[in-house]
Amino acid sequence: MPNGVSYDAIVVGSGASGGWVAKELCESGVRVLMLEAGPPRVPSKDFTEHVWPYQLKYRGFGNQRALLENQPVQRLCYACDEYSHQFFVNDHEHPYTTPADKPFMWIRGRQVGGKTFCWARESYRYSDYEFKAASRDGYGEDWPFSYKDLEPYYDKVESYIGVSASRENLEQMPDGQFLPPMNLSCGSVLAKKVIEEKFGWRVMPDRVANLTVPHRGRPACHYCDECQRGCYTASYFNSPSVTLPAAARTGRFTLISDVVVSHVVMDSDEARARGVYAIDRVSKAHREFQAKVVVLAASALESTRILLNSRTSRFPQGVGNSQGVLGHYLMDHFTVEGAGGVIASLKSSKREPIGNPAGFLIAKYANTDGHRNPNFLRGYRFDGGASQDLHGQAFDLPGFGVEWRRRVREEIPYYCSFEAQGECLPRADNYVELDPEVKDAWGIPVLRIHASYGENEQAQAKAMRQDIMNVLDALKLENPQPPAGELSIFGKNIHECGTARMGTDPKKSVLDAYNRVRDAKNVFVTDGASFATQGCYEPTLTIMAVSCRAADHLAEEFRHGAF
Repeated sequence: MPNGVSYDAIVVGSGASGGWVAKELCESGVRVLMLEAGPPRVPSKDFTEHVWPYQLKYRGFGNQRALLENQPVQRLCYACDEYSHQFFVNDHEHPYTTPADKPFMWIRGRQVGGKTFCWARESYRYSDYEFKAASRDGYGEDWPFSYKDLEPYYDKVESYIGVSASRENLEQMPDGQFLPPMNLSCGSVLAKKVIEEKFGWRVMPDRVANLTVPHRGRPACHYCDECQRGCYTASYFNSPSVTLPAAARTGRFTLISDVVVSHVVMDSDEARARGVYAIDRVSKAHREFQAKVVVLAASALESTRILLNSRTSRFPQGVGNSQGVLGHYLMDHFTVEGAGGVIASLKSSKREPIGNPAGFLIAKYANTDGHRNPNFLRGYRFDGGASQDLHGQAFDLPGFGVEWRRRVREEIPYYCSFEAQGECLPRADNYVELDPEVKDAWGIPVLRIHASYGENEQAQAKAMRQDIMNVLDALKLENPQPPAGELSIFGKNIHECGTARMGTDPKKSVLDAYNRVRDAKNVFVTDGASFATQGCYEPTLTIMAVSCRAADHLAEEFRHGAF
């Protein structure tokens, strides 16, 4: 920190949440110091979306020895391979523990931008089916605001980052401020026709934060279809290309990378924070950073870990944990996947000329008005895609020479995949705590994660599988592959939410309606930890909208001299 410079707010984390908090605060006149645990990424060195397999040492199959030794958990993620393993942590430096009978797959990206380089970009609004779910079915707690309260922040986020989608006028999946949607492939158009006629479900192009037209100085997507490897043109949203530059343009933004925050430092009266304590990632030097306000946006479990580690005489179990709620109600989506088959009528067609980073999407219908299922609470949505995989065909087709090359290019099977994603109920017995013995590479206690899916998720999964089988039958696919029999492992979908939830009841929530930690007047948590429910839709767009709303409220408090 430069000598003589003081900051109004510290923002911990530079991903989807932290980027929006910094942008909004800086543009309102607040001086922000952002602390990021990892290094910056350099496109010329770290982005590989235009690298061909023959340009890699292991031809895209990955340096298995290095991945096995350093990333045994991270390599389980579809996006962590020889192209993009640099976006994921070294598991030996970042351990965590679980009970033997409750495995958890914690995928993490520590760098400037967090996981926004390799996220799936799916950008869906929640509705009051999520925000007021408890009022509908009696389970759990409502969010402390409604869809109408968050709607203007959804508008603001979408208008700024660019989300391509079609307008469908569905209550359970509200429309937004959309760019033109991506086109469906020929196979997806065929699937859409069959599914809509047979089941009455609306099939739409996926809603993704990829630009289909130039937007705010960023060019449109060029359809290389390798978004998890970075994007030279910034044609999909990531915070280093979109929100962080906006914060920097104000002249009130300072970013320090490679700083691992361990805990919040409280004032002597322990009612307010004076800053955070951190360790240099490389040198291991210790340091305290001070500001009037602390905003934790480090990802759901990391922000909760920081609070649990913030132990004082007044808060022996961590700041925010005076009611014993902190760490509880962990959620992550579960999926029923692996289903698909070849569309026989298209199997001899030539490959379509470009890739497509968006498949098709079917909104939640289960337990919406007119579609009640008495066997479980909440619901699930579907997604899928149909395409010809040139590289996959080359790997799988036997032969060699001119004739083999012709077959690779001209006889590519048209494969249609289909899966479902369900809502995980918030349960107190899904929780995280500090491990009493294990520490990370910087000497900070790690999390012990207790998480499993319950009877409601299993009942949902049964209905999901049946629906998928019905769709496969209706599509009359060749060599149909049924969905996997087991649910995805907890954490696999990288949508962990909860553990520091907001609410109206101080005995049942960690945060108030504007993401303020109830135990500390000037500490906020704006990432997915704040979620009261998860719904069946991807959380990132809602994380950004909630962050924007919290920052707007915080900026107003600064204007009125609250800090």
